[in-house]
Amino acid sequence: MEGWREAGLFIPPSPHPPPDRGRGVHRNQALTVERIPILKMGDYLLVTIQVDMHDRLAMTLQDDLTARISETSARGVLIDISSLEIVDSFIGRMISNIAAMSRLLDARTVVTGMQPAVAITLVELGLSLPGVRTALSVEKGMELLRAGGHEGPTTLDEADDATGGAEEDDAGARGDGRHPG
Repeated sequence: MEGWREAGLFIPPSPHPPPDRGRGVHRNQALTVERIPILKMGDYLLVTIQVDMHDRLAMTLQDDLTARISETSARGVLIDISSLEIVDSFIGRMISNIAAMSRLLDARTVVTGMQPAVAITLVELGLSLPGVRTALSVEKGMELLRAGGHEGPTTLDEADDATGGAEEDDAGARGDGRHPG
């Protein structure tokens, strides 16, 4: 870029938006809106977050996702956050809000791929993400979505328990206090 600058051909970007030249673009309307793709897989929607989330992108995702749930009558939403290294309180609340809105639209939400640092941060911020189910991988997340009802288990192990997949927990389920060990 130095060569362009020396030749006098480099013009720094203006801090002000370009004027409307009759093309119907308003000053407050962005020309491009960054969006996270939402894929439909059968009865489910899959969101893979590959970029660091900022507040506007999180709001756009919330709006887009609720619209897609309504349009497609999706039964569940899987949000893969394995690429996210940092989550602040706003993004944590947005994930919780997405889950709440999904429930109101008759869809379950599973978050997959949470990094340990993200989990630690969420706990330190006091965000328990009620109604958000978690799984370590997309595959296990899809199993969890397929396995449970709306008020069912919050982990794949609990889903196995609910469907009879884990015999060793039967003693605890009877309430006799015996646990395998």
